[in-house]
Amino acid sequence: MSNLIVITFDNSDEASQVREAIRQAEGRGQISLDDSAVVVKDEAGKIHIKNQLDRGVKVGAVAGGVIGLLLGGLFFPLAGLLTGVAGGAAVGALTDLGIQKSFVKEVAESLEPGNSALFIIVRQADPEAAIATLRPYKGEIYHTSLSPDLEERLRQVLKERK
Repeated sequence: MSNLIVITFDNSDEASQVREAIRQAEGRGQISLDDSAVVVKDEAGKIHIKNQLDRGVKVGAVAGGVIGLLLGGLFFPLAGLLTGVAGGAAVGALTDLGIQKSFVKEVAESLEPGNSALFIIVRQADPEAAIATLRPYKGEIYHTSLSPDLEERLRQVLKERK
């Protein structure tokens, strides 16, 4: 089961920095994400959303590419592959494994100008590695679907920058 975690930060850069740190932990196999997004409310109050490609689109694109290559491989291998990737990505996007857009908007509107938020859907994680990844950052939990014990540990880690 995946867990949604939303963390807010009192500056515009920290959510992106945390997402990059999590991406590095993901590369080491310590965390596995289904989706992530960074929301920044600039000083003028304008909202900017930076959404990483979600897992549904990735899975759809890969599966579509393989099917397109198999079906079109005999006659038009490159065209079959490209058509399959595009079709698979569209189907993957329609499955919407990611974060609800209305929830992202709700959180974005609650941010103060100059603040940011990180939305992550964690498929799997080593809790100790995840906590170590977040330890250098200071933020506040806006929402989680974690167990109360893990949520409290995460709140304590994010309370002050270390």
